[in-house]
Amino acid sequence: MIAASDLRAGMTFIQDGKLIKVLDASHHKPGKGNTVMRMKLRDVRSGSTYDTTFRPDEKFEKAMMETKAVQYLYSQDDVAIFMDLETYEQYELPISTIEAEMKYLLENMEVKIQFYGDEVIGLTPPTTVVLKVVETQPSIKGATVTGSGKPATMETGLVVNVPDFIEEGEMLEINTTEGTYQKRANK
Repeated sequence: MIAASDLRAGMTFIQDGKLIKVLDASHHKPGKGNTVMRMKLRDVRSGSTYDTTFRPDEKFEKAMMETKAVQYLYSQDDVAIFMDLETYEQYELPISTIEAEMKYLLENMEVKIQFYGDEVIGLTPPTTVVLKVVETQPSIKGATVTGSGKPATMETGLVVNVPDFIEEGEMLEINTTEGTYQKRANK
């Protein structure tokens, strides 16, 4: 069992027979009354998200998750296909449940998928990925790193704010947890 105050983003627990993933968790102390935990949660199976509050001492059953290293092969229709690197077994995940993570995936990229028993419930991309800029405004001569930046569309469709000196065709390192530009990738 795990207390609501110990739940963090990325953790999964069981509530009323449903598998729930924590998207965001924060303590909230109103002017009067007791402290509550504000949570943004997602029902893993249905994909629906909702906001709720819990008392910090409420207890939940922690879901025992297993993680496997897999390779992203391709997307077809509304599913993404992954292959286990040891057994060569293939897994299908509905794109609707991993829409945010798909913006960081390139074919043949290694990722980790999570299992609850035999059920595939999600994936974790690497913390940083190298993506190519396919569209951005022309670079500004004399631009510095401290400028306000400009939007750049990456090869996966992800839009990231980048410094003014970045040009189309450049390879950039992107942080997948925050969806932000890190630096130019080594050539």
